[in-house]
Amino acid sequence: MDTSLPPGQASAHPDAPLVGISACVRTIGPHPFHTAGDKYVVAISLGAGALPVILPSLGNWYEPASLLERMDGLVFTGSPSNVEPHLYQGTPSVPGTDHDPHRDATTLPLIRAAIEAGVPLLCICRGIQELNAALGGTLHQRIQEIPGKLDHRERPELETAQRYAPVHDIALVPGGFFARLAGVTSLHVNSLHAQGIDRLADRLRADATAPDGIIEAVTVKDARGFAIGVQWHPEWRFWENAVSRALFTAFGDACRARAARRKPGRRAVA
Repeated sequence: MDTSLPPGQASAHPDAPLVGISACVRTIGPHPFHTAGDKYVVAISLGAGALPVILPSLGNWYEPASLLERMDGLVFTGSPSNVEPHLYQGTPSVPGTDHDPHRDATTLPLIRAAIEAGVPLLCICRGIQELNAALGGTLHQRIQEIPGKLDHRERPELETAQRYAPVHDIALVPGGFFARLAGVTSLHVNSLHAQGIDRLADRLRADATAPDGIIEAVTVKDARGFAIGVQWHPEWRFWENAVSRALFTAFGDACRARAARRKPGRRAVA
């Protein structure tokens, strides 16, 4: 596991916004655990300047509105598992496909509720796929088997740092969130997924595409605030990439603004 941290890390500010991070249900030994990757926790705490809280995948045990009253932002992370195809009217998965129904039952309703409540959202890898499915879009399950598409999967034979190295360009849509954020027309990004967006949900706007046409970034068109999805992994050693740093700063700023509104009189610290 890469546990390196960016230089000059600061301690948490007492008024740091509270950001929920989606959890996967993984079996470790004989027991199930609710887990979130270290790289997301580091990016949210040190990149966004927020206090990360891992949200267990408890499905409809949560009342979304009550949970969101306590949150200043939400991050939906990547995962080895695929969204269950029945949730977007897809065909049954190939036998052996990794699924996480507890996560699906938690994240999809929470995404919809967060958008309606104006809670800042950052959806990464599986997260962008959940966002699209939650809003009525569909997914490719195995992009590498579609004629004319790239093989977007990670290469498990490589060392971790090599797996997360940039491997292809993405074209940024003029005027979109990432074109404005980066001030360029393309980015060079990593790629570690087999599932991806097929039909884009009506409420989403594509902000970036891979050379084979796979959508790499989206914005929720009618969101009241920050609501962004990316297919690549900007959280990986975010401090080494200017656009990744800017992304987490922008998300953190949106969460601080939400915190100031949620608790009047609270300082929106940088």
